[in-house]
Amino acid sequence: MDNIESRGYIKSEVLVSTEWVMKNLTKNSVRIVESNEDPLLYSSGHIPGAVQIDWTNDLNDHVRRDYLDKNGFEKLMSSNGISNDTTVVFYGDKNNWWACYAFWIFQLFGHANSKIMDGGRLKWINEKLPLAKDLPTYPQTEYISPMRNDHEIRAFRDDVLRHVRNGLPLVDVRSPEEFNGLRLHMPDYPNEGSLRGGHIPGAVNIPWAEAVNSADGTFRSADELRQIYEIDNHLQKDDELITYCRIGERSSHTWFALTYLLGYENVRNYDGSWTEWGNMVGVPVQKGK
Repeated sequence: MDNIESRGYIKSEVLVSTEWVMKNLTKNSVRIVESNEDPLLYSSGHIPGAVQIDWTNDLNDHVRRDYLDKNGFEKLMSSNGISNDTTVVFYGDKNNWWACYAFWIFQLFGHANSKIMDGGRLKWINEKLPLAKDLPTYPQTEYISPMRNDHEIRAFRDDVLRHVRNGLPLVDVRSPEEFNGLRLHMPDYPNEGSLRGGHIPGAVNIPWAEAVNSADGTFRSADELRQIYEIDNHLQKDDELITYCRIGERSSHTWFALTYLLGYENVRNYDGSWTEWGNMVGVPVQKGK
């Protein structure tokens, strides 16, 4: 399903195929970025010329539970040979969880010239496209970043509390077991990270993976996405939405689908997610469906 333009997305240009990446590998104006849950995957073989941006070490502040600041982002971009006008294409494991997470953080700093490679790392490998193990180096750039803007696409706990009080919709993209309070972590992962299970009151459970085709990890068509979000779960394009999961990576995948593929204009990602909410004193929690 590589004909992305035919799927009816509102902003189809933000999603590119493996074929597009192959054709643009050697362009100086394009930088391919791999971002994975497992950082060791990169060294086992990556798209030729791709740099690695690790969500733990590169995107997060090493002291505070927050992201890097303007100065840190400028250094990160410069060290990877990324200019203000460079087209950055993200891909990774887990059907692009962490690629979408990195994409979302780049939008906090206004790097709008960003794209996601549809299907991610697994699709590239399954198509037997070339892999490299060398570490590419690029001349440093002089990248000028605006101050990080958390207002438009990021939600904090006080925002979520107001959202709940006002009866506004939230999308919990975790598994049904997590949503219902039966697990504190994803299936096939150890239970850890939160003291309580359940979900934020008023949230609807739409697991992130419903947005992708199980065969190859590509995003479903716009019509299929509208069926999932709007017909089955009664969301509307003009809703003020907050997405969340456990730490914000799965919910950034849903944020991407809603914002770019369906054209929702007011979606924020709550990256504190259940790790914060499930441990916070005095906030409401619901269990069950």
